[in-house]
Amino acid sequence: MNKILASFVMATLTTSAFAQSNTNSPYSQFGLGDLTDQSVSFNKGMNGVGLAMRRGNEVNPMNPASYSAIDSLTMLFDAGLSGQITNYNENGTKLNGKSGGFDYVVGLFRAFKNVGISFGVLPYSNIGYKYYSSEKLNDTQTTVATTNEGSGGLHQLFVGTGIRPVKPLSIGVNLSYLWGEYNRSVTSSSSSSINTLTKQYSADISSYKLDFGAQFELPINKQDNITLAATWSPGHSLKANALRATTSTNPSTSVSQADTVIINNALSIPTAFGFGLAYNHAQNLRVGADLQIQKWGSVDYPDYTNGTYALKSGMLKDSYRFNVGGEWTPRPLSRKFLHRVRYRAGVGMATPYYYINGKEGPKELSASLGFGIPIMNGYNNRSILSISGQFVRRSADNMIKENMFRLNIGFTFNERWFAKWKVE
Repeated sequence: MNKILASFVMATLTTSAFAQSNTNSPYSQFGLGDLTDQSVSFNKGMNGVGLAMRRGNEVNPMNPASYSAIDSLTMLFDAGLSGQITNYNENGTKLNGKSGGFDYVVGLFRAFKNVGISFGVLPYSNIGYKYYSSEKLNDTQTTVATTNEGSGGLHQLFVGTGIRPVKPLSIGVNLSYLWGEYNRSVTSSSSSSINTLTKQYSADISSYKLDFGAQFELPINKQDNITLAATWSPGHSLKANALRATTSTNPSTSVSQADTVIINNALSIPTAFGFGLAYNHAQNLRVGADLQIQKWGSVDYPDYTNGTYALKSGMLKDSYRFNVGGEWTPRPLSRKFLHRVRYRAGVGMATPYYYINGKEGPKELSASLGFGIPIMNGYNNRSILSISGQFVRRSADNMIKENMFRLNIGFTFNERWFAKWKVE
């Protein structure tokens, strides 16, 4: 148990130290930022499919019911990082951006028969952008330059359990501490003596998040089965205050005037649902499909309109994400290396959860390819190095188009911690 506690503390400290905004998209300025799923190394190769996936040698936080499948005597760790290159295109003007960092670290062990315990840190959202614009005032020679900048994001420190009360059914729950912040600013300055105006929007978030899951296995024969899955996350207020600070500075005298408005209990997360289906054939083949729904349309969000900063409805919308993916391992017990590699692929689409100037934000199309490479050594031949590439395109009429390539690298460490040694 001391090993488990020490590993949990180390995982938390490591992820907290490396956590950073893993985006540079201007769309991350809306809502709580660019939302992430809870996928880890094996899910990412299948484009995030995982609600109905369950195996004893994988950690799957997407559905805590999967924890009950953990092998006996096994301790699992999974850690991952990613890097991405994005091309932005606005009316023929193209720019490239790079971002990346440490993504997650999770662990899983068996507490009792048919009971698994998981823990770790996962991202919830990312905020990171900086861009400039300029325009000339009508009938003047004055040019106004505006800088938009933002940073932050939310993270989840979680502990969860999965239980199989009867053979076909597993249920589970993740309890997360949700924390983070967002900082956004808009600074306008001119070529004349007009004051520089800075508008800053910020919030500190410290709350909780619950995720419930269920999986139901339907055997077809000795080697084939179908798994049905469902997840539910209740929405609630984050009890976080939103702050808007306006500062006007005279460039000649450096004298500033500030005005601050605070909205109490301004931020919330929505109720979310997920439904999954997976087909499994022995240890060779598995394919799955996920549908995830987030009810952002019922969430109010802070907005500055007509000189008033207040909560406003109709700024966010319900979002939908649909993914299909699979994994094929030619011969898991073969001596040939390529026969033991896990080949993964997936495709998906998603709708945005926010409006931009009254219009729906960009839709997303994505596809991925990946590999799970078995690691062979003298003391452990069950660990897996997962490498996947994902292409994501976000676009909408008369808006910035994004084409992104993301490289994901994850390592699943599988060790027998609880075996009893026999001395003769």
